[in-house]
Amino acid sequence: MSSFNKILKSTFIFVFICLININAQYYVALNGDDNNPGTISQPFKTITKAISVAQPGDTIYVRGGNYKLTSTISIGSSKSGTESKRYYLFAYPGERPVLDFSSMSVSSSNRGISLRANYWYVKGIDIKGAGDNGMEISGGSYNIIENCSFYENRDSGLQLSNGASNNKIINCDSYYNADPGEGNADGFAPKLTVGSNNYFYGCRAWQNSDDGWDGYLRGADNVTTILENCWTFLNGYRKDGTIGSGNGNGFKMGGGDNSNSLNLMHHFILKNCLAFNNKVKGFDQNNNAGSMTLLNCTGYGNKSANYRITRQINAGQQLIVKNCISLNGSVELGSFAIQEKNSWLSPFKISEADFISLDASPATAPRKPDGSLPDIDFLHLNSNSQFIDAGVDVGLQYYGNAPDLGAFEWQPLSNISESNQTIEKEFYLYQNFPNPFNPSTTITFYLSSSSNVKIDVYNILGEKVASLIDSFYDAGQYSITWNADESLQSGVYFIKMNSYNSSKIVKALFLK
Repeated sequence: MSSFNKILKSTFIFVFICLININAQYYVALNGDDNNPGTISQPFKTITKAISVAQPGDTIYVRGGNYKLTSTISIGSSKSGTESKRYYLFAYPGERPVLDFSSMSVSSSNRGISLRANYWYVKGIDIKGAGDNGMEISGGSYNIIENCSFYENRDSGLQLSNGASNNKIINCDSYYNADPGEGNADGFAPKLTVGSNNYFYGCRAWQNSDDGWDGYLRGADNVTTILENCWTFLNGYRKDGTIGSGNGNGFKMGGGDNSNSLNLMHHFILKNCLAFNNKVKGFDQNNNAGSMTLLNCTGYGNKSANYRITRQINAGQQLIVKNCISLNGSVELGSFAIQEKNSWLSPFKISEADFISLDASPATAPRKPDGSLPDIDFLHLNSNSQFIDAGVDVGLQYYGNAPDLGAFEWQPLSNISESNQTIEKEFYLYQNFPNPFNPSTTITFYLSSSSNVKIDVYNILGEKVASLIDSFYDAGQYSITWNADESLQSGVYFIKMNSYNSSKIVKALFLK
């Protein structure tokens, strides 16, 4: 065989292997038709049709617009992906689809999306008006729900049940959810029969008729839920601002009741979480007999109590409260609490002067383009606050000589500067994908002309943790892979690209 034929054969094999490994993309649009092939030019009409043809590793893109729906979108367990080949249900880039179920009747079976499968990634989709939950993850595990909103549903915005475990809920909002009796609809509800190790990051829950988060158990016991950088406020109030008849707590951390059991354990871990202006309590035990860990949390203006955890927990369990702040509200903790460096402990004497702003109105501001929470001054520490560098190291990242108290770490000028002179037409750094990721993510960039490119990764302290490339590239689009070092902690990292004497930064979320 000639050298040319060998090269031709090798090329053919390479191309064939690439082709069989390319995953399909399907498109859904308001002007689509389910008899179409589902391409971008001939999209499907319904998400249900796209789900029926998709295979593990495939992506379903939903174009923007308001989809009037009357029946549940069901994703059964037979449509489970794998760790290496998820199913992706994404909003089309730059567009925002709204799945509007407002015409549904109120019924416990009338959910917006019912997700019973594993390894799905749902991103950028709004769900409103369902006759029950906006979305229920029932038994599904290892799913990622990112940058979605759940509002005006007739029960909890997002509920996890039937053993649902190891799901990640990232940068989602849940608000104005209200059931007819006002006593059931929470923002986020990892409750009843929920499984363990569900994780919420950067989520907000406000003005839900019952609670912001509800971990009440009936049918499950000895499970763990983790919340980080989450806000909950004004729960127990209706959309019009009037007082409702629901419980109205911010973070209800589990437990049972007399008709159920008084010794159920829902181990709650809350880090950098904020509860304010709820109708009753901010951080509520609700008979939880399991371990509860509150680190760098802030309670403000909750009407009954900022913190109320007084009932004795089960033997072998712990209540740990460290680096927390309470302003304009009571703190009621049992003598069994392990406390350190909280604002109500000596030598601190908290005052409103410790904070830049007590104006809570920006808390519902739009999220940043990457889906992260807005930058607001509310309850951030003043530069001369007594709580800066006054905390104890609890394993969270911090600036300065020691952690600050409360949900927001005071930050000096960033060690990572981004030029305001970046010219989009010269180069562009796209958001890494997937994001959040573990352990690898793809970074794509574009150059309009030849240039040297340098890409580094920094942690939140401005310390470089990885140098990815420093090379000359011709004009075009390129992709590289960052495999995060196993020694890195979960958290936010900054990917910085330098080219044309300018820079561009995107935030990446590494979740172990």
